[in-house]
Amino acid sequence: MTIDEPDSDADLSIVGEDAPWVDDLVDDEADDGVDALVAAARAAAVAEFGDLDELGLDDGPEDVLLPVVAVVGRPNVGKSTLVNRIIGRREAVVEDIPGVTRDRVSYEAEWNGRRFLLMDTGGWQRDARGMAGQIAAQAERAMNDADVVLLVVDATVGPLDADESVVKVLRKAGVPVLLVANKVDDARTESDAAALWSLGLGEPYAVSALHGRGSGDLLDEVVALLPDEGQGRERGGGPRRVALLGRPNVGKSSLLNKLAGESRVVVDSVAGTTVDPVDELIVLGDREWWFVDTAGIRRRVREASGHEYYASLRTRAALEKSEVALVLVDASEPISEQDLRLLSLVVETGRALVIAYNKWDLVDEERQRYLEREIDRDLVQVRWAPRVNVSAMTGRHVAKLVPALDEALAGWETRIPTSRLNAFLAELVASHPHPVRGGKQPRILFGTQSGARPPTFVLFTTGFLEAGYRRFIERRLREEFGFVGTPIRINLRVREKRRRR
Repeated sequence: MTIDEPDSDADLSIVGEDAPWVDDLVDDEADDGVDALVAAARAAAVAEFGDLDELGLDDGPEDVLLPVVAVVGRPNVGKSTLVNRIIGRREAVVEDIPGVTRDRVSYEAEWNGRRFLLMDTGGWQRDARGMAGQIAAQAERAMNDADVVLLVVDATVGPLDADESVVKVLRKAGVPVLLVANKVDDARTESDAAALWSLGLGEPYAVSALHGRGSGDLLDEVVALLPDEGQGRERGGGPRRVALLGRPNVGKSSLLNKLAGESRVVVDSVAGTTVDPVDELIVLGDREWWFVDTAGIRRRVREASGHEYYASLRTRAALEKSEVALVLVDASEPISEQDLRLLSLVVETGRALVIAYNKWDLVDEERQRYLEREIDRDLVQVRWAPRVNVSAMTGRHVAKLVPALDEALAGWETRIPTSRLNAFLAELVASHPHPVRGGKQPRILFGTQSGARPPTFVLFTTGFLEAGYRRFIERRLREEFGFVGTPIRINLRVREKRRRR
């Protein structure tokens, strides 16, 4: 719960604890004969909290098909640095070691009024095997899905056999290709770019992704090659946004691949394979969903280092942009501190929550008994979250994720009419009043739901309510109105003490 500090400026003198109009104050059901007292009280509430009739956030414009620009090249030539330069912010994970980027990750970009999707890829290597082979396959698929390709080459090294291999693949793809000679930091190194003519892709564009040198001329040429309508889909409104969370190696990427029906992201037994958040538009239950596969958080952000630190920040950013979090827990192992930390992060950011216990095919009866005990002991704060037992490997029960996600989103967007809420509060206070502390007994004078996504309530009170009583109110709210799969926030506005004259 989020508890605001008492507001010393709140003037609740017109709100009486026995006010007869409380049950008549309704969002959409108000009688035509509302008297002056009701109007004055409503005006005071609006002045304090804003419009009580406000609806949920706008889902935004309909989806648009945007052109796709893929950035490809061998490992460690500066592809992610160039991506960050083009989008104008440090979003793609960058570190001075090869292989940090492993999946194809899309970012929305704009230049001279033209919007497009910029796709960062892992380094392409010829005859790569294992994880490197999967990374190369993702890069090759990006080439085929793009409207324009930027082939990035390290000008200080010159053309290598691997670069020539990439060129052969690009020629088969049949899409416009711009050759980017990166790491040309000053005029003295421009001559290094001339050696790249041998690749047969025309004039190389000399740029410095690190310093921005030459990036404007490159983007002018990119925009000139873009078609009016491309193959990429803008992440606007429409499909609900789902963040896929879990500790490293819990099976997030495997589940995403199973849902997508193809090898969309790199999967390996090595923990930490996913670094950047990976977006995928997936059809489930005859509807489209935006799934975001995030990096597994091993430790607290302040304790992480290198690309793990930035991956943790991007995981949190992806969660904040989503509507519902699907947290994967390894059912075959004891619930860990990382699992609890992720669940707390979802509650803290106010997103709807579904818990999926993965690797259920590895769970026997004895483990099921222990797991139930762990859930009762460790997950008492998120009992309201829907639970689904799945297996990303076999596809068991993945179809049950859609009803669970729908249920959590419905609870997340639930609104209660003001009259119904205050009738509930009046009955609750009458049967279970706040305990007397120091000779005083705080009372709830009035309550309203100030927002949804997540449901947020504001209570006008004569004194500060104890944490235990606030938890009691939350529990009774869930019993009465549902709120499945969503955190609830309760804010207090404590009546200012009247000064004696």
